[in-house]
Amino acid sequence: MSIRHGLLALLERGPRYGSRLRTEFESRTGSTWPLNVGQVYTTLSRLERDGLIVQEGSDDAGHDLYAITDEGRAELRAWFETPVDRTSPPRDELAIKLAMAVGAPGVDIRDVIQSQRHHTLKAMQDYTRLKAQALADVPANRDEVAWLLVVEQLIFQAEAEARWLDHCESRLVRLAEAAATEPSAEPSPTAARGPSRTPADRARSRR
Repeated sequence: MSIRHGLLALLERGPRYGSRLRTEFESRTGSTWPLNVGQVYTTLSRLERDGLIVQEGSDDAGHDLYAITDEGRAELRAWFETPVDRTSPPRDELAIKLAMAVGAPGVDIRDVIQSQRHHTLKAMQDYTRLKAQALADVPANRDEVAWLLVVEQLIFQAEAEARWLDHCESRLVRLAEAAATEPSAEPSPTAARGPSRTPADRARSRR
């Protein structure tokens, strides 16, 4: 998630102060990724340092206002036009957990999968309920439409995770079945009779 570019996008609509940016960011994303004021002002300070925004006076209540610069608009356009990089995906805690659970002493990976599946399906139900509420209200402005897009993405992610967990469980079942049917190592008939005897050995035994 790019807080940096999210704030630039909000500032393109006009000058704003930090607390208002925080409120609008959370409204646009349905508080899915809550921000604290410290994060907002730290990001604003870096944007100002990089020449992407400038302070532009204050409002009637004395709040310092920030405005986007031409360089900031160019940065924002480039962000919108550039695909999100998927070649270096962020670490996924669930994938790491399952990878480490395979063969871990005292860990039943099926229990790990089942527990996660229960949590994931509950989250998907919660997101679906939020979507139904949003649709019932008939989105009237862009913040509501933006939130609808976010919650639908969360639903799709949960659905994909549930399918992946099903796949993991099926793979583990197949591996267990294959291991159960694998023939055990048995001594060969030759080995059971002992080492073979050479003609010289047989000649010596007859003496």
